Amino acid sequence: MSGRDARPDGDGLLDETLADSVRRCGASAGGIYLLNEAAQVQELVVLCDVPMEAARPWQRLRLNTAVPVNDAVREDRLVWVGTQADMARTYPHAAASLPYRFALAAAPLQGRRRCWGALMLLWPASHPADATRRELGHINSAARRIARVIEEAPEPPAVPDQPRLTSVAEVAHSHGGQSSQAAADHLDRLPEGALSMDLQGRIVFVSRAAESLLGLDAGRLLGTRPWQSLPWLEDAVVEDRYRTAVISRDPVAFTALRPPRTWLDFRLYPDASGISVRITRGTAPERDRPVPAVPHESAAPARTAQAGRLYQLVHLAAALTETIAVRDVVDLIADQVLPAFGADGLVLSAADAGRLRITGYHGYDPRTIDRLDGLPLDTDVTPAGQVLADGTPSFFASPAEMARRYPSAPRLSGKQAWAFLPLIISGRPVGCCVLSYDRPRPFSADERAVLTSLAGLIAQALDRARLYDATRDLAHGLQQALLPHSLPTLPGLETAARYLPASRGMDIGGDFYDIIRIDATNAAAVIGDVQGHNVPAAALMGQVRTAIHASAGASPDQVLARTDRVLADLETDLLVSCLYAHIDLTRQEAVLASAGHPPPLVYHPALTPGPVELDPGPLLGVDPGLSHPLTVLPLPPGTTLALYTDGLTETPGSDPDQAANALVRQLSRHSGHSLDRLIDSLLHHARPTGHYTDDIAILLLRTHPLSR
Repeated sequence: MSGRDARPDGDGLLDETLADSVRRCGASAGGIYLLNEAAQVQELVVLCDVPMEAARPWQRLRLNTAVPVNDAVREDRLVWVGTQADMARTYPHAAASLPYRFALAAAPLQGRRRCWGALMLLWPASHPADATRRELGHINSAARRIARVIEEAPEPPAVPDQPRLTSVAEVAHSHGGQSSQAAADHLDRLPEGALSMDLQGRIVFVSRAAESLLGLDAGRLLGTRPWQSLPWLEDAVVEDRYRTAVISRDPVAFTALRPPRTWLDFRLYPDASGISVRITRGTAPERDRPVPAVPHESAAPARTAQAGRLYQLVHLAAALTETIAVRDVVDLIADQVLPAFGADGLVLSAADAGRLRITGYHGYDPRTIDRLDGLPLDTDVTPAGQVLADGTPSFFASPAEMARRYPSAPRLSGKQAWAFLPLIISGRPVGCCVLSYDRPRPFSADERAVLTSLAGLIAQALDRARLYDATRDLAHGLQQALLPHSLPTLPGLETAARYLPASRGMDIGGDFYDIIRIDATNAAAVIGDVQGHNVPAAALMGQVRTAIHASAGASPDQVLARTDRVLADLETDLLVSCLYAHIDLTRQEAVLASAGHPPPLVYHPALTPGPVELDPGPLLGVDPGLSHPLTVLPLPPGTTLALYTDGLTETPGSDPDQAANALVRQLSRHSGHSLDRLIDSLLHHARPTGHYTDDIAILLLRTHPLSR
């Protein structure tokens, strides 16, 4: 889609604001991503002065992918990448598929109610490695302005099937008839050829000398991309030079053979409005002499492939190395492989106990998936069994072609074309990946080769992901077994708790919580965090909970002291933070002791809300002889007390005290909600993207009048 949406007060205004932001910030290009919180993805909605082909792999990004626009949203900060070396060091995945020199900034679109996504801006290679304070201010101001446009739009912004394209400077500039004609006449008198392209690669001007050198008249060149109208320019080198000129804004040059024996030198000079191309007769590079006869209008040499396809494969390979869980593999194939090959459906199956178990799908009715799930590895109902048996992919361009070998297969799904890719590692079948199409289509030799190569990468990623999922499920099952299955009930005390593992990593967290009923009007509330994320940490967490249970009912400082002595007897090197609160509902008070744990948050309409002022003692495991001071806290009916672990308030670059105070305001604002809804509000405020860099445990208590 190359036009602008017809609604000037909606998408059109957003496009204009982006173009204006690129101009005001002195950037060369830019784009706007919108955050889909439910799907945890960012989607590119509009591009400014960037060719769609270069941005296609980045059109839809899972929020857990390590790229600058995701870090900007997750960490709510401006991300600056000043050089190609910085990109390779910080974001190797992005650097592998964008091997060009440029500077980049990504800023969150933070509105009044939520984060809407991210603004991405690019600068040419000539930009200094560091942005000035003034530039950073302009970038943040541009992001705030775009967020306001989104919030004030009459309708929520929609995500188009393809990003819209806009430009700081329109392609056609009118400078007056006489001056424009004089410039054209001047170029026509020169023996060398002159050609102009816009930043999307389309030819917008060609001189007579260029027509002669290229062997085509202007009517067949204008509006086309050179590698479309001139097949002999469909070469990896040519497309790579063009991408370098557009992204880095560096002048570039190359030599190409116009069949049968004419060598031409091309020099590209880019700026913010387009690319000027100078064409002269050249000589064959040494490696290409003697020059073979090449038929006119032939395709590019077989030894070359489209640069776009090569970069696409590099990008997908890099992306697959970063997948962790099976869900990640499925999402990446659905988000990037399907669009890259124009496919409409996906079925990913894993070999399990002699059967093909479907681990993920896209574009299929669930009832169809139920019929296909669990087929034996040697099935002849679909080609999956055969491709796994001989390790060779199968491609079917139409239902008739499929039905000749597998009569019932086309009726199973209603699809019209298929690519069955065996997933095999060292001769061991891992599974099968099926790409399907809603219309008949042939598969070119190039597509077959790339898909075959891609199958090996998918096999490796799927095998790793299945091992990760199995280990993670075992780890989380162990941890859940060590946490309380339910909380005891006491008259006058309402409780709720939540444990959330980190969004990434299969290690076991050390966070724990508990409510221990002591008698009808007394209880202990406990929360803590064992150092480390592994099986020993989980085991120690279980032992700490047992020790606390054994001492519950004693004074809180004595409970921590006895638990500390247990740790000393275990001779562990791990440290434990812990907060123990003895709740006395009759006296309407809590007595607390802390071993290096974040203070709880308290709210009551008649009291000053905020973190409880504690005198914290040392972490458990430091020295069992050290004491843990006591703090008495009034708990009149209607008091809400929030105990939590540091994963709720500590993120890179943030101030934990400010984060805790923000949670207190949230606690006050939603005090009338149920405790479960209140936990939802606290989590959403602390992590609006749902991305957790550390485990989080929350324990909420609310007191009520005791019935007499």
